[in-house]
Amino acid sequence: MLRVLLLTPPMIQLNTPYPATAYLTGFLRAHQKRLGFQVSQADPALELFLRLFSREGLTRAVAALAGKRAGKKSVRLKHPASVASFLARADDYLDTIDAAVRFLQGRDPEMALRIVSRSFLPEGPRFAALEQHHSDEHPDPLAWAFGDLGLEDRARHLASLYVDDLADMIRDGVDARFELSRYGERLASSAPTFDPLREALEGPPTLVDALLDEITQEICERHRPDLVGLTVPFPGNVYGAFRIARALKAMAPEIQIAMGGGYVNTELRQLSDPRVFDYIDFMTLDDGERPILALIEHLLDGKKPLFRTFVRDQKKVVERTDPSLHDVPMRDAGTPTYQGLPIDRYLSLFEMLNPMHRLWSSGRWNKLTVARGCYWKKCSFCDITLDYIANYDLASADLLVDRIEALIAETGQSGFHFVDEAAPPAGLRALAERLIARKVVCTWWGNIRFEKTFTPSLAQLLARSGCVALSGGLEVASDRLLARMEKGVTVAQVARVTRALTDAGIMVHAYLMYGFPTETVQETVDSLERVRQLFAEGCMQSAFWHRFAATAHSPIGQNPELFGIRLHQEPKVTFARNDLQFDDPTGCDHDRLGEGLRKALYNYMHGLGFDVEVHDWFAPDGGKKAAKIPRATVDPDFVSRALRSQKE
Repeated sequence: MLRVLLLTPPMIQLNTPYPATAYLTGFLRAHQKRLGFQVSQADPALELFLRLFSREGLTRAVAALAGKRAGKKSVRLKHPASVASFLARADDYLDTIDAAVRFLQGRDPEMALRIVSRSFLPEGPRFAALEQHHSDEHPDPLAWAFGDLGLEDRARHLASLYVDDLADMIRDGVDARFELSRYGERLASSAPTFDPLREALEGPPTLVDALLDEITQEICERHRPDLVGLTVPFPGNVYGAFRIARALKAMAPEIQIAMGGGYVNTELRQLSDPRVFDYIDFMTLDDGERPILALIEHLLDGKKPLFRTFVRDQKKVVERTDPSLHDVPMRDAGTPTYQGLPIDRYLSLFEMLNPMHRLWSSGRWNKLTVARGCYWKKCSFCDITLDYIANYDLASADLLVDRIEALIAETGQSGFHFVDEAAPPAGLRALAERLIARKVVCTWWGNIRFEKTFTPSLAQLLARSGCVALSGGLEVASDRLLARMEKGVTVAQVARVTRALTDAGIMVHAYLMYGFPTETVQETVDSLERVRQLFAEGCMQSAFWHRFAATAHSPIGQNPELFGIRLHQEPKVTFARNDLQFDDPTGCDHDRLGEGLRKALYNYMHGLGFDVEVHDWFAPDGGKKAAKIPRATVDPDFVSRALRSQKE
């Protein structure tokens, strides 16, 4: 019987399983008896963290640091602050790491009492941020965030800073490719050739590489797979995926290896380098259900066709697909399952005190989708030409509630994150009504467009059904640029929608963007002023500024002249292509504005700095740099007037 194993390579979020293998496992289990195969799943990304962040792992890190120092005896070696701090208290870290991880896993809650004492865990450079809130008047630097209560939250925040210190040490002293949520990201992000990845894979292994090789061998021995599927959602998973594939081929060359996921779908559509297939055998595109089912049928019966799958044939990369096959609709995709994944071993980190940001890194969330694709699919910066956006498919409300009930029964946990590109308001209304009618108690959050359909009454309905938070794109907070983006919203409309959600008790996170084509410095400053007003009026609690990037599959990337930009000449692409370099005729140096935007936003999310003139965030010392930043020209009552118009 064919044994199929689905893996999530490092690194990725630590608090909950990434949903791809759970989705595919749930789908494939509906077909395994009919076709005669078995499917299972594992999470080497989590396993790598747990192996590294342990007494044994840190002991090996100490040895690796000592080896590097010995190899540079002739040069006076000055350690980075993260490494020096770790080595100064290495024994304390070795003695406390296992207890800290158990606490973050929720397996030893009583440890909170020792952690909040500030005398149990060693404290490195990451703890310096706490001193910003320390004074003679307020000697407790966390009192402003947690008050006299919240002991476990205090402890979780301190333990998270402790883990961040260790992650910095590993990155700065052991393996420069390592971060908690990504590994080797720069090797893969829009890399036109496979050379950097291949050189890293075939170069001397780091400690992290060695651990991942060991984990791969153990997983292989435990599951004895015939086919391994690697999901690669982000550039920060690519190196880990190829590392796993390399180790599998070295141990058991007969294992067939397939790769798919978001990174493949967006960046590898022009793949032509056959050396990629020294490590893998198949690469699937777009929604994974039909391609992997077709692949399994092909391995069981060589006459069966493949579907949207790259292979190497006669030293060339070719796509094999059968036009008679079609994607699996949501109604037939099955219920995701987490069986086989160690649910009790995931960690809830609490790195940033903002409550909305906490949802991404804390808590074990079951993942579901209200609708595949995007019902709007017009935004000019979005990959609307690709299937994951263009192919819209809405699940029925009762089917979703059936899946919610099944996952609660399986996991014992009632928290859900809907991972839609933009959940449709009609679909959310139907879901909320069915949750209430069927008396299903759950907590959920997801992503939407801030469109006018989200009225106060709909916000109240969503809250009653269990919605606690929603995120959406405000982007540039400029009506001219929002229209140019074809976003389909205005700033005033966003103000009214977000306030309705907040009034219903739903936390709001806004995605923000700067550096959009033809955006001026004045527009960026004015956007920040509108964001300031939105926070000051209580419309949102959280946000994040992204630097705009033109991508290959967006309307901007495909028709740059329509947006007033000129793309740079690209190198020959044989591997990855996504982010595009371009010239903006405005000549605005957007990069120099980023730090000021982030500083302002950090303060707004903590309820601070609303009385600071927004142009001062770009040069708080009032120096020459400040003189080059214009003052905001936005009506200071812009948001309050928009909110009053809703009431009227």
